[in-house]
Amino acid sequence: MGAAAATLGKKVDAVITWFIDLVMGIPHLLLLILISYALGRGTFGVIVAVSISHWPVLTRIIRGEILQLKEANYIKIAEKLGQSKMKIVVRHMLPHVFPQFLVGLVLLFPHAILHEAALTFLGFGLPPEQPGIGIILSESMKYLALGMWWLALFPGMVLLMTVMLFDLIGDSLRKMIDPHSAQD
Repeated sequence: MGAAAATLGKKVDAVITWFIDLVMGIPHLLLLILISYALGRGTFGVIVAVSISHWPVLTRIIRGEILQLKEANYIKIAEKLGQSKMKIVVRHMLPHVFPQFLVGLVLLFPHAILHEAALTFLGFGLPPEQPGIGIILSESMKYLALGMWWLALFPGMVLLMTVMLFDLIGDSLRKMIDPHSAQD
């Protein structure tokens, strides 16, 4: 959608940008709860909810990169040589923006993990018989009043370390793909 918004003209760009803004204007957790509830509890509902609430970020990144790339000399030369828009996008633009897409995907993964855990913790995600950090944290809340704080602390620490690990992997991947960003 990002490539389509950047290359198919101002009307298509306006519609896709409006749709991105619409989805991003709804709070993630509310959107997650609504979608998961509508699709029923379970893995399928969680996957669809997380996917629908996270695609606009990557779409904006790809759109911005392709808009910037359209001004490159080799793209203008390809247009003057008579190549179709689709061929230019597939052959020249998408290979250029794929590393940014990959990094963005890895950096979105911690958000997806946190959103799945929050959705499950609130009771709208995975069913109780399925393993998940949100379920463990939800079950451990019953024992906090009894002084068993470690039942919530250790799963919470595992969740935090998992999210930090994926963030570290994403940052390292970004630095490998774009060495100039290492100076930021």
